[in-house]
Amino acid sequence: MQIMKVDPRALKENPDRMRQSKSSPQADALMLATIKAVGIVQPPVVAPETDGGNGYIIDAGHRRVRLAIAAGLEEIEILVVDAASDNGAMRSMVENSVREALNPVDQWRGIERLVALGWTEEAIAVALALPVRQIRKLRLLANVFPAMLEQMALGDMPSEQQLRVIAAAVQVDQMEVWKAHKPKKGDTAPWWQIANALTKKRMYARDASFGDDLAQAYGIEWVEDLFAPADQDGRYTTNVEGFLGAQHEWMINNLPKNGAIVDVNNWGQPELPKKASQVYGKPSKSDHQAMYLDRDGKVQAVHFRMPEAAKPKGAGGNGSATGGDEADAIATPKVRPDVTQKGHDMIGDFRTDALHDALGRAPIEDGMLMALMVLAFAGQNVRVDSGADGTFYGGKRFSRHAVGLFDEHGKLAFDQDTLRVAVRSVLIDVLSCRRGMSNSGMVARIAGEAIGADEFLPNMGSEDFLLCLSRQALEASCAEASVQPRQKVRETRAALVEHFANEHFVHPSGRFAPPGDELLDWIRASSATDVIGAGGGDGGQAEDPADEQEEQIDEDADHDALQDTDVAADDERDQDFDQRAAA
Repeated sequence: MQIMKVDPRALKENPDRMRQSKSSPQADALMLATIKAVGIVQPPVVAPETDGGNGYIIDAGHRRVRLAIAAGLEEIEILVVDAASDNGAMRSMVENSVREALNPVDQWRGIERLVALGWTEEAIAVALALPVRQIRKLRLLANVFPAMLEQMALGDMPSEQQLRVIAAAVQVDQMEVWKAHKPKKGDTAPWWQIANALTKKRMYARDASFGDDLAQAYGIEWVEDLFAPADQDGRYTTNVEGFLGAQHEWMINNLPKNGAIVDVNNWGQPELPKKASQVYGKPSKSDHQAMYLDRDGKVQAVHFRMPEAAKPKGAGGNGSATGGDEADAIATPKVRPDVTQKGHDMIGDFRTDALHDALGRAPIEDGMLMALMVLAFAGQNVRVDSGADGTFYGGKRFSRHAVGLFDEHGKLAFDQDTLRVAVRSVLIDVLSCRRGMSNSGMVARIAGEAIGADEFLPNMGSEDFLLCLSRQALEASCAEASVQPRQKVRETRAALVEHFANEHFVHPSGRFAPPGDELLDWIRASSATDVIGAGGGDGGQAEDPADEQEEQIDEDADHDALQDTDVAADDERDQDFDQRAAA
């Protein structure tokens, strides 16, 4: 190794140099200015020619030599080293990698060059301080279609995932896709379209239940996924039909005694036999097992249970005919209720509107108002966030009524009129007779009776409401209104509509007053045994009223769809009441 001065024009370029991508004009201009100012700081590395010539070949420093000539230097210092057996390939790659990160394309080509010169993957990994798996990845990426590599060398690089898909495809497919999506000069390549066109469904060996014998029978060849995590089996195949066929044959060979192979629906769920119910707990011996292939081709299994065989109608467990009261019960026709479910929905709306009108306009004493407030917060539709023991959930809609009780300094200051308006507004938000989640239950009917909300009920003698009444209920209404029932229900209903056109009719089931027995039952069920001031006696615990509330909510579950309309109507009534309160 020696240092000597030579004319830079006498040095020969190495055709196998590592960095082949052109540097940017800005970088060249910066280095040229540096050479003109202070010269070449680090001499280029050269080696004598090995083919009988007396010249020198550049191992490292092609760019420095080129810009020294451009700067007009007559002589430069060079570092002469012995020629390497690989023509300086490894030395050039290491020197360029340390000086500045190589272009990915140059790095891929460099590794292929080293392999062609006799370097093993393990030796390259040790020399470059890289894992052997990374070297194999780079070798795979070097097989990208040359036209794509040239585009990447310009700095137009796809994402890592897109690069994986492109590198895994064969070059024939890459060439066809590149022809279809080749960008114009100066444009970037649509890598996502290219990767999408080259994407093929992969079936992984880790998801296979079959063995090597079925894999060979179906022509399945496993390919190593070099981009998969090192701690898992990354083998895959693109022979989807063969993979699924081998999986299906494995299921046939391993089907249990009570098993069945089922298909999957559009959501990837197994389609069990009709009337079968899936078993989510521990299966019993009589249960069946369904095997199917999920969207990834994995073999999955679920258990299901078939219903017991139905007994013949009119026959008992021993085959004899059923008699007595049971036979009479079967023969008894189903009686239509006096009021249908829709009728109860309409009654709930009528009650709620009348209750809200009464709370907004009817005269109410202050003592009664406070009692109604206590009743309102005992309703089953009320949920309050509290700092006391227990977990309660609720909305913040009551805060809009509370802000009116504060002055401009944030102090709690109000007069009686303001307080009355706020209390009435809160009661309107709380009390409801609508069927569904917002139903306050018994307390709303008690409150409506206490303030005379029956006077605010609308005329129920309309065609829409009378359609919800049975024949018996219509005839009872005719008796109260002194209307002669007709032979047909339609004619009776028309006569009632005509009679109540100029009169106010309220059906008895629509009034607020609750039945006495139901009221007493509610009082007994709502009695608390551990209230403040009460002794902790040995008496039994009172029945939880939430049980009755849950039963009522279950009965009304089919009518929850009406709540959105009810909420909108409540908002309109709230706005009307706020305007009246402001007036």
